[in-house]
Amino acid sequence: MKRSRLPLTALRSFEVAGRLESFTRAAEELFISQAAVSRQIRELEQLLGEPLFERRHRSVILTGSGRKLLAVLTPSFDRIDECLEDIRGASMSADLKVSVEPSFAACWLVPRLPEFRKRHPDVEISLDADPRTIEFRTGQAQIAIRHSATVTAWPRTESRHLIDVRMVPVIASDLLARGSPISSPHDIFAYGLLHEETRDAWSRWFEAAGIAMPETARGPVYADDGLVLQAALRGQGVALLDEAFAEEEIRAGRLRQLFDLSVPNGAYWLVARSFDRLAPPAADFARWVTESFHKR
Repeated sequence: MKRSRLPLTALRSFEVAGRLESFTRAAEELFISQAAVSRQIRELEQLLGEPLFERRHRSVILTGSGRKLLAVLTPSFDRIDECLEDIRGASMSADLKVSVEPSFAACWLVPRLPEFRKRHPDVEISLDADPRTIEFRTGQAQIAIRHSATVTAWPRTESRHLIDVRMVPVIASDLLARGSPISSPHDIFAYGLLHEETRDAWSRWFEAAGIAMPETARGPVYADDGLVLQAALRGQGVALLDEAFAEEEIRAGRLRQLFDLSVPNGAYWLVARSFDRLAPPAADFARWVTESFHKR
C-alpha cells in the first residue's frame, strides 16, 4: 500500500484500542466517541479483509492479525512520539510536567518542592496528581511517581525504586493529650480508626501486634493517604500512615507515633519512558527525588 494511502487515523485508533484492550478507554485517550473508534477500526478491517478484534459482550480481544499489526504499530508510534518530544523539548527545555500519585503529591512532594525550585529556579514544574498509568505520549508528563503493592515495572517504560512503604500508627498530639493514655494496641480502639481505601492495613497491623481487630472498630474510609493525614491532624482518630508522609508532622510535634511496629505496604517507583532520554529538567527532578530518599 502506498504511503499516501495509509489510513493513519484508523491505524492510530486501532493501536490505542489494541494497547488498552478497550474501545471505551481508547475513546477516552483519543478524546473522540467510542462510536468513532469502532467505526474507524471497522473500516480498517474492511480495508485489510481481516478481523483485528474478536468482539465479545463486554470486551474485545485481539485476533492473530491484530496482534501482528499492534506489534509493529506501538513501537512505531512510540518512536514518532519520542522524536516529537525531543524536538518539542528543545524549545520548551525549562518546562516539566510530573505525574504523581495524589497522596504522594499532597503528603511528600508539595511540602518539599521549594527545595527543588531553589536548586533549579529556571524549571517551571507542573504536577498532575493522577494514579493512572500513563504512556508518556506527547503532551503527557515526562516522568511519573507510582505506588504499587506488587508491581515493579510497567510496559514500555523504565522504573527506579524510590522507597519501601512502611505503615505506622499515629495520632494528633492534641487528641492524645485530651484522652486516655495509650500503652498497648488495645487502647487504640478507644479513639477510633481512620482507614485508607479499605480496612485491610489496620487488620494487618493488629495481626502483627498479636490481636484481632474487632468488627466494631470500623471507622471512616478515605480515598488516599493525604485525606487520612488531614483527618488525623484534625483529631478524628488514629491513622495508619506511610512513615515517610508522617515524619514531618511527627517532627513538628503535631502527630505522635504510638508504637514502633510497622507493616509493609508496597513501594514507590520513579517511572519514565527512558531515563537516558529525559530532558534536562526531568533528569534534574529524577536525580533530586532519588537523592531525597537514598540519603535518608
